[in-house]
Amino acid sequence: MHKTFLFLVLVIAVCGNNTVNAQNTKATSPAKSKQEVSDPNEPQMVFVQGGTFMMGNNEKGYNEKPAHNVTVKDFYIDKYEITVSDFRKFIQATHYRTSAEAQGWSYVFDGTNTLNQNGVTWESDAYGFKRKSTQENHPVIYVSYNDAVAYCKWLSSTTKKKYRLPTEAEWEYAAKGGNKLGKCNFSGSNDIEAVAWYKKNSNGETHAVGQKLPNEISLYDMCGNVAEWCADWFDEKYYNQNVTNNPQGPASGTSRVTRGGSWFLDPGFNRTSCRSGFDPGFSCDYIGFRVVRDK
Repeated sequence: MHKTFLFLVLVIAVCGNNTVNAQNTKATSPAKSKQEVSDPNEPQMVFVQGGTFMMGNNEKGYNEKPAHNVTVKDFYIDKYEITVSDFRKFIQATHYRTSAEAQGWSYVFDGTNTLNQNGVTWESDAYGFKRKSTQENHPVIYVSYNDAVAYCKWLSSTTKKKYRLPTEAEWEYAAKGGNKLGKCNFSGSNDIEAVAWYKKNSNGETHAVGQKLPNEISLYDMCGNVAEWCADWFDEKYYNQNVTNNPQGPASGTSRVTRGGSWFLDPGFNRTSCRSGFDPGFSCDYIGFRVVRDK
């Protein structure tokens, strides 16, 4: 089934365009955060102190309006996107079959169009080929919302701690630097080259996590590299409800929220307030996820 036209229309519709003049910035090695959880049996988590911030954007995409004050509680969030290596442990332990494996195909961008390609799985790279062993530290892709939730359940069972996907509000708050609240278009900088792998610099593929600069609270790749599933149902008009206290999103829907842009999108789609929504069973070469847990 060919859904190129509809898919591209969806991507263009859900976010506003934004262009920046970016300068090349040398990537640095990840710095160890003082807030990082040191337990070797769980992901490298960063504590995010709760607070109030301005969610959304009145000047950009129509579904980002109105900008409104939102308060979130304390939580922990993964310093990095879930990698191929992380996901492999889950698969080996549970023998879980992802949405892409069950249906036999996933969406792959061929440089011009997004097409459904047979035989693509979580072990595939952005071109749809089997990943090299040197790419275990790349973010896992071709995983649906349903797959991400299954991973969280397994991780919770394994660590005896409650892991889940972030709410849309938690994700944006963390991307904007938590209570340090950086006032940037992208997570950690107004220079997208410094903090994100995107259309211009990605060479059409994912990159190992943590290679660009972190944001104000030591989180990497919150913008660019891969988009990230959130827990909320997607509703383009949800902000009109003005839910201000720890919003959980609509009670129901047909699509789940993704945030953060990706390696194949322009700067405007990589802004911290940009929103998209996809079917919970949808998988492609530019959506992955990271996990959170409550304090």
